[in-house]
Amino acid sequence: MSPAVGLGPFDMIVFGATGDLAMRKIMPALFCREAAGALPHTGELVGVGRGDISTSAYRDRVEAACRRHAPDGIFDDDVWRRFARRIEYVPVNATDSASYGALAGILAGREDRARAFYLATPPSLFGGICHAVREAGLLTDRSRVVLEKPLGHDLQSARRINAEVGAVFDEDQIYRIDHYLGKETVQNLMVLRFGNSLFEPLWSHEFIDHVQITAAETVGLEGRSSYYDGAGALRDMVQNHLLQLLCLVAMEAPVSLDADAVRDEKLKVLKALHSTGPAEMKTNAVRGQYVAGAISGVLVPGYRDENDSVESNTETFVALKAEVRNWRWAGVPFYLRTGKRMPVRCSEIVIQFRDVPHLIFPPEAGEVAANRLVIRLQPDEGIKFWMVNKVPGPGGLQLRTAPLNLSFAEAFDTRSPEA
Repeated sequence: MSPAVGLGPFDMIVFGATGDLAMRKIMPALFCREAAGALPHTGELVGVGRGDISTSAYRDRVEAACRRHAPDGIFDDDVWRRFARRIEYVPVNATDSASYGALAGILAGREDRARAFYLATPPSLFGGICHAVREAGLLTDRSRVVLEKPLGHDLQSARRINAEVGAVFDEDQIYRIDHYLGKETVQNLMVLRFGNSLFEPLWSHEFIDHVQITAAETVGLEGRSSYYDGAGALRDMVQNHLLQLLCLVAMEAPVSLDADAVRDEKLKVLKALHSTGPAEMKTNAVRGQYVAGAISGVLVPGYRDENDSVESNTETFVALKAEVRNWRWAGVPFYLRTGKRMPVRCSEIVIQFRDVPHLIFPPEAGEVAANRLVIRLQPDEGIKFWMVNKVPGPGGLQLRTAPLNLSFAEAFDTRSPEA
């Protein structure tokens, strides 16, 4: 992992610093950047939470989280000591600006640094935190705010949150985070499509039969029941992660890699999505909830057992058939699937090409399967292109489908950072 280009002195203030997201994802990811030498010497991390604990106690929690969740083999005691010196903790009532005195004291005199407020909290707190930050006098010209998904629970609440945050921060200061876009194979999607002349001429309804986008997890709630039961698979995975992947697969080439140019092309895809009515939902959508059973021989509890609720109808599995109604994709179904407690952990995109128009090989030669491009997001990141080949050797023509396999781990001598 190479150091980030142009990263200067910064203060990163993490609200919800003792929560699951901060401990499982944010702090271990920052520790990995420390291990890679990608953080500048003058970069501080300030944890903000409701718990009245000391900085020392908070550092102990972060250390345990990094040991548990950082990639295997990356934890190093010397790196940890260097990382720990960056960390401070402040107990704050997040929506009450009067309780921000200690935080203001830590940040005083560092107004020239980039200042990022990372809101790893429920979305209902986003607006209140932003207003409290302004009232406490913590905004600078170099301030940014990072919002974790989901932004509300429906269109109305999302608009309200965006309006509340937008009343404090300018649009170019607001970063709405979808960590799926940080995955190496997701970032490689645009390079695969627009950096190789092989695929783009075939990337349309003329040659593609359908597209499958799958995100399957073997884990259950993992202590996130209070969040997940109010979200479900649709809000947790489909309306952000899977739609982002659909946009990257279906979008036209942007005029540049400028953020606004990429955003504009994604928006065109979303506008072209067919709006499914109640009657179509019966045939184009499936919702489910896992029950007690076994995964790889290990007994696991059901969702209602983990959630301590005998009545919850929150979906943990969703399958959808979507259509992008434009010239490029007319008639091509996009199948979106996600679920918890699935038999295997797998996130991938499958581009299923159409059959050859005319078969010249005799039936006894074997099946001629249509080509498939499989983009594996996790685990074992890579790309496979399945194609028909002649089996080597005498004895007549025998056909077999085999993959051209690009494994990121084998092809590139580098560790992929966490998304």
